[in-house]
Amino acid sequence: MASSLQGWLFPKVVFLGILFLSSCTSEPDTPPEKIDQPKTTTSEEANVAKPDSLFPLEYLLGKFDPTQHRLFATIDAKYSDRDDRLLRREAYDAFKKMHQAAQNEGINFTILSATRNFDYQKGIWERKWFAAEEKDKNQNEFDPMQRALKILEYSSMPGTSRHHWGTDIDLNNFENSYFSQGQGLKEYEWLLKHAEEFGFCQPYTPNRPTGYFEERWHWSFIPLAGEITKQAGERIKENMISGFAGAEQAAQISVVEKYILGINPECLK
Repeated sequence: MASSLQGWLFPKVVFLGILFLSSCTSEPDTPPEKIDQPKTTTSEEANVAKPDSLFPLEYLLGKFDPTQHRLFATIDAKYSDRDDRLLRREAYDAFKKMHQAAQNEGINFTILSATRNFDYQKGIWERKWFAAEEKDKNQNEFDPMQRALKILEYSSMPGTSRHHWGTDIDLNNFENSYFSQGQGLKEYEWLLKHAEEFGFCQPYTPNRPTGYFEERWHWSFIPLAGEITKQAGERIKENMISGFAGAEQAAQISVVEKYILGINPECLK
């Protein structure tokens, strides 16, 4: 009987022992969950996080890498036309709420552009600059001032774009005509009526004395961008606008006064 009992208990004890040892060992290596940014916190991030403090000049000028910044989040593909766009987390949270509210009324918003740092904006600017330069050569003309002003109708000089800050988004279409009829008009009218409830403002409205042409697609998150705009206007000097083709035109054009500050006054509150 004893030997029979031992024979019955032995495999059970072995099994329980193996189970106990298994529970004490570490789990096998598995890939960590994907995160938006590194977990390190820098003094720059601490400053950027506080709207009542001085923002770093590098931030105002777009001379930083938003992919390495914890204050920026990757926009989910369901809200954007790409899966690698970035936005300040506060602006992103507000947009998601606005997106849901619009969807409840049959309106859908897709982000076509968000954060663009200095290097990104330089690529946009110089493609247009060199294309215009080639055209000028073919026509035996050379007027860098007029070339810069033409580009400035819709595109910012690197170092002066609101998109540097991660507070601004472009929605649905890059043509004002789209928002003048049909579904586009419904979307624009919804934004005019409701965007302010979520903190968004259209910075480039018609009939401003200076600045970029009207952009019905461009919306700015004012709880952050309002203070950033004021500081950019006070602290960015034209001689800081450099490092790209045509930069020498910035001072002659007064790009800070006329373009950084040449916005809808409602977006400065």
